Amino acid sequence: MEVNPFTINVPNEVLNDLSRRLENVRWPDEIPQSDWDYGCNLDYLKELVDYWRTGFDWRAQEAKLNAFHHFKSKVDGLDIHFIHERGKGPNPIPLVITHGWPSSFYEMHKIIPLLADPGAHGGDPADAFDVVAPSLPGFGFSDHPTERGTDVEQVAGMWHKLMTEHLEYPRFAVQGGDIGAGVTSRLGFGHADSLIGIHLTSVTRPTPYLGPGSRELTEAEKTHMAQRERWQQDEGGYSHIQGTKPQTLSYGLNDSPAGLAAWIVEKYRAWSDCGGDVEKRFTKDELLTNITIYWVTQTIGSSVRMYYENQRNNWVMGKDEQIPAPAAIAVFPGEISRPPREWAERSYNVCRWTEMARGGHFAALEEPELLAEDVRAFFRAYRTTGTLGQPIA
Repeated sequence: MEVNPFTINVPNEVLNDLSRRLENVRWPDEIPQSDWDYGCNLDYLKELVDYWRTGFDWRAQEAKLNAFHHFKSKVDGLDIHFIHERGKGPNPIPLVITHGWPSSFYEMHKIIPLLADPGAHGGDPADAFDVVAPSLPGFGFSDHPTERGTDVEQVAGMWHKLMTEHLEYPRFAVQGGDIGAGVTSRLGFGHADSLIGIHLTSVTRPTPYLGPGSRELTEAEKTHMAQRERWQQDEGGYSHIQGTKPQTLSYGLNDSPAGLAAWIVEKYRAWSDCGGDVEKRFTKDELLTNITIYWVTQTIGSSVRMYYENQRNNWVMGKDEQIPAPAAIAVFPGEISRPPREWAERSYNVCRWTEMARGGHFAALEEPELLAEDVRAFFRAYRTTGTLGQPIA
């Protein structure tokens, strides 16, 4: 149960090695005028790598990250890294927020202050949270799993222990997107008695029950399923390789910083609400801080293995099953999957549904103010001295 302070301090030799590799990239060719049609654009990646080599200051970014309160605690045999920012308000409620892939805890750096100290950012101090932002196992500064089976269900159990046993919060709120939404959903399903509620920006897991006795699909649901199928065909190649042969992929990405950057930045462009220009949403410093976290921790291989594990524990709801925890779902227009409410209601106890005006898959980094306000608004009704999980009358 020991919780220890942690400071990010990447050794100089790791950064020097990165610099040497960036100076000696062996570039591939490219079909002229192909833009991003074949994958990551060569001209843009050369520009990004040149900035990484000559302009990006990891030590400055490291100092900004260390302004947060970082900790590590061993959960189920793995040392888990997390940020823990105490709320500044009369009655902060504990909230664990979980990132996805190819993200990291860094995705949350803008939203953490908005949630922990709303009064300093134009909000009401009564909406404050004690914010816990962990790095998933095999991501960032958390330990790499050394055994099979570290999927979202197992992580949900780890987060429950982290919050209730290590940090001694008997009940807590949960928020997540992407893999983090899977963890959040598993918490809502298996640990609802410890939860105030769950907030999601992704609704891809679990698969709802569609067998005998289920209601017919609406036209909006049929459109959603067709959209998902088209997306898998056009954009899902990364998921298939990560879910089937992650080890093979890891050799190249763990050895080449340019390859790693290409693999990650192409997703930030494709999955964000950027209109094809990734830097409309993210600065080079933001992109490279996230990429550098993967590089210096050598976590690209361990992170993509979670796709393999999740595909071997495919979660399909049973007849009449539902995730019981009160749920809020924020749908951003640039999100990978944009289901109608009735689709989500097959699996979730939907108490709040918000369709956002802008933003995409990386909501906490793209639109932190919009997301923070939706999280505040949902949990505002559950701030009561009575039974947590029940809204104020």
